[in-house]
Amino acid sequence: MEKQSTWKRSPCFASDLTSLHILDKPIFPNKPHLPPKMTSGSGSLLRTPETHVALFPSAGMGHLTPFLRLAALLLARNHCPPLKLTLITTHPTVSLAESSLISRFLSAFPDRVTQMDFHLLPLDPSTVNSTDPFWLKFEAIRRSAHLLTPLLSSLSPPPSALIYDVSLMAPVLPVIQSLPYHLPAYILFTSSARMFSLFASYHNLVASALTPANINNPTIQFGDVLEIPGIFPPIPRSSVSPLLLIRNSLFSNIFLEDGPKLKNLNGVLINTFEGLEAEALHALNGGKVTFNDGFGLPPVFPVGPFVPCEFEKLQGDDDRDQLRNWLDDQHDGSVVYVSFGSRTALSGDQIREVGDGLVKSGFRFLWVVKEKLVDREEEEEEGNLVIGHEIMEKLKGRGLVVKSWVEQGEILGHRAVGGFVSHCGWNSVVEAAWHGVRVLAWPQHGDQKINAEVVDRCGLGVWAKTWPWGGGENDKLVVNGEEIGDKIKELMQSEALRVQAARIEQEAKKTAGVGGCREKMLKRLIDEWKKN
Repeated sequence: MEKQSTWKRSPCFASDLTSLHILDKPIFPNKPHLPPKMTSGSGSLLRTPETHVALFPSAGMGHLTPFLRLAALLLARNHCPPLKLTLITTHPTVSLAESSLISRFLSAFPDRVTQMDFHLLPLDPSTVNSTDPFWLKFEAIRRSAHLLTPLLSSLSPPPSALIYDVSLMAPVLPVIQSLPYHLPAYILFTSSARMFSLFASYHNLVASALTPANINNPTIQFGDVLEIPGIFPPIPRSSVSPLLLIRNSLFSNIFLEDGPKLKNLNGVLINTFEGLEAEALHALNGGKVTFNDGFGLPPVFPVGPFVPCEFEKLQGDDDRDQLRNWLDDQHDGSVVYVSFGSRTALSGDQIREVGDGLVKSGFRFLWVVKEKLVDREEEEEEGNLVIGHEIMEKLKGRGLVVKSWVEQGEILGHRAVGGFVSHCGWNSVVEAAWHGVRVLAWPQHGDQKINAEVVDRCGLGVWAKTWPWGGGENDKLVVNGEEIGDKIKELMQSEALRVQAARIEQEAKKTAGVGGCREKMLKRLIDEWKKN
């Protein structure tokens, strides 16, 4: 068993980049050195043209939100001339929440951002090994990627960099390489650095797991743990999404196709920071994670924490006012916030047990109940029918049950909120860290168990490791209300967790402050883009 790393963190992760082997990796490895571009201005003066960056997010709020927060951070910096952004959006979006957020973002930066619609080719769902509407959209974008060529060629001035979603990496790279100008390519990885280590190493791990005896097995025969150089502790097989354990699933095929292509990128941006994932970041940038052909990873830039922006707020929202007024009436740290994100809909039986658990915990609560995967589907049942009349009666006077979209950052930032029952989507983890709110991790699918490991290891919260994944056959496995109530009490009554969450909040604020590590990372990237 590998011993825990004894690497000591530098006071500022980004200011000591040489210890992480970022500075000795060229940002543009295949490009000859060129002098800065100059154009003629008024009179005899010369001026540097504006730096133009294109961003291409994928489907789902968990992917779109960090892209727009990154865009806002880039636009907030004081550049001369100002930075110009082009936002490439797929049409139509999967959910109303996505289209609404895009509209508010564009309204906030009317003179700084250009939107380009990317119209997709029709997709026959029967040709895709998934029924998930978000994965269907991912696949539609991947199959339409070649149509990006005329769109990117039409941008003026030509972009100095393209930042696009990790789920689109392999199909977009040939488009970039076919352009008549040099376009440095970066991905924004919308999960944790620990999850990125699995993404980068997955093809190697699969190759090592294959033997003549199991090569035709429909499942991938990993061991009990997945050993990745420099990543401690190893990732348990039980933490890996079931879709990554099945050969030829849409998810596993994307990982297998995309991972080896990482070496063709100029960099990887991750919404994380040292206070959450120092060891993983050190391993990724320290040359420990490599490919079978000897190539190492491109530079990994921790550009987090990303935090909610002003444009995300819904103006004139009666529900928002009701939530804020109710929270204002509660004692400091007395409320537990319960939300499983934009993509998780619990079964009716599990929803009723969560309600029972909230009653048994004895704490005040704000509970976001989501009964369907996408907000464009049929009308859902009334809340009291799903939760149950008996539980609804017991919940009265103890808290709020909300079925509409909420501004999570505003809720987590309220003084009354002391705990967060979360699915551990990465955006939610980072927001909890930013506000110093301890987390009860209840992962449901995808990367969320690996993110829960980060929460547990850094001390931001506790993880109910025996609770099952959500969805599919696991919907039959229901965690009972008494167990949920006990875990909520453990979370809310732990002074050690409260203190550690406050420490992580301080580190997050320092990282994001003036002169902090996030600012230095972004400055380094922008300075490189100006040279292109």
